[in-house]
Amino acid sequence: MQLILRLLLTLSFLFLCILPASTEHTSNWAVLVSTSRFWFNYRHLANVLSLYRTVKRLGIPDSQIILMLPDDMACNPRNAFPGTVYSNADRAVDLYGDNIEVDYRGYEVTVENFIRLLTDRLDEDVPRSKRLGSDAGSNVLVYMTGHGGDQFLKFQDAEEIGAWDLADAFGQMWEKKRYHELLFMIDTCQANTMYTHFYSPNIVATGSSELDQSSYSHHADNDVGVAVIDRWTYYVLEFLETQVTSANSKLTLGDLFDSYDESKIHSQPGVRWDLFPGGEQEGRLRTVVDFFGNVQNVEVENANATDPGSLQEDLAEIARLVEKWRKRDQEYLTTRSDASNQSNSQAPQSNTESRTLSSYFSQRKNVGPAKMDEENCWQKRLVGVSVLGACAAAWFAGSILGRT
Repeated sequence: MQLILRLLLTLSFLFLCILPASTEHTSNWAVLVSTSRFWFNYRHLANVLSLYRTVKRLGIPDSQIILMLPDDMACNPRNAFPGTVYSNADRAVDLYGDNIEVDYRGYEVTVENFIRLLTDRLDEDVPRSKRLGSDAGSNVLVYMTGHGGDQFLKFQDAEEIGAWDLADAFGQMWEKKRYHELLFMIDTCQANTMYTHFYSPNIVATGSSELDQSSYSHHADNDVGVAVIDRWTYYVLEFLETQVTSANSKLTLGDLFDSYDESKIHSQPGVRWDLFPGGEQEGRLRTVVDFFGNVQNVEVENANATDPGSLQEDLAEIARLVEKWRKRDQEYLTTRSDASNQSNSQAPQSNTESRTLSSYFSQRKNVGPAKMDEENCWQKRLVGVSVLGACAAAWFAGSILGRT
C-alpha cells in the first residue's frame, strides 16, 4: 500500500520535471483596443487591425487575442471599398479580410467592459471568447489608440478612462496573478501621460507623444478620403514587418525602441522602464516576440537519466507495478476457472441439456456479489489511477522527446 501511495505521489509531480527552459512565460495574450467611432477616425481602426495582423503572423492565435472595435469602417456607407480596411494608400493588404474575429464591437467597447476584461470581473454568462484568460505565466500585450489628452483617453466621444483607472486595473491584474510581464503601448495625443501612474511590477510602457504634444497621422488615401494610419504606429509596424520576420527573431525591445525617429514621428515617443525588474538594462534584453509572438520552447531536463527519482526510473517502477498486478489477475482468473470446472464435474450427467442447465444455474449461484474489504478496494482504485497516469506520462514524455 505504501509503495502504491509513493508511486502516485511521484506521478503527481512527474510533470514538474518538464519545465520551460528557454522562456519564463508559458503563454502570450494580446488586448488590442480602438476607442474611436465615426468615419474620420478610420486610422484608429486601421492602427489596431495592423497590430492584430502582426501578432497573428508571429503566432498568437485568435483564441488569445481580444480585439475591441467601436465602429465597423469596413461596412460604413462612405467606404469606397466595401468590406475592406487598408492602412496604406497602395491598398496592398486588406486588414479586414475573411479571417478576423472581433470580440467587442460597437457599443460593447466601453471603459467598464475594458476594465472588467482586464480584471476578470465579467458576469458568469460572458462567453470565453470575450475573456482574457491570462495567468501568472502569461506575457500580455496591451495596445490602445484613439483621442486623448493629459492623463485621459476618450472612449467613443462619450466617456474617458483616466491614467489612475488604468494603473489600478493593472494593479488588480498583478494581485490576481493575471500576467507575468506586460507591455503597454498607446498611440494618442499626450500618450506618455497615460502610464505616469503605473505602480505594478513587471511592466514596460511606451507611448507616441509627450505632455502637450499631438500624435499625428502619417498619410491619407485620396480614394478613401481620410488618413489611414498614425505616424508612431506606422513606424512601429515598419520595424515589425521588415525586421521581425519570424517567431524565432532575436531582436529585442531595445532594438524596437531605438528605431524611434522623432524627425519621422513628429513627436517624442517615451518609454518607461523603472517598473521592470532590472530596469532598462534588463528590459531592453526582452525579445520582441516575447510579447508579439507565441514562442513556447519546451525541453525535458535529464530525460535519459536513470538515477533514483529520475523520470526514467519512475516510469520503470510504474511499469513493474503494472506487470505485477497483471500477473495477479491472471492467477485469480486461473483459480476461478479451476473451481468452476471442478463444480461442473460433480453435476448429474443424465443428458446434455441437464448438464448445461445445471452448470448454468450452478454458476449463477456460486458467482454472486463478493464483499471487498476496504484495503483491497482502495488498492485496486489506486492501481487503476496509476496505470492511467503511467500511460499518460509515457505518451507525453514520448511526444516531448520526439520534438526535442
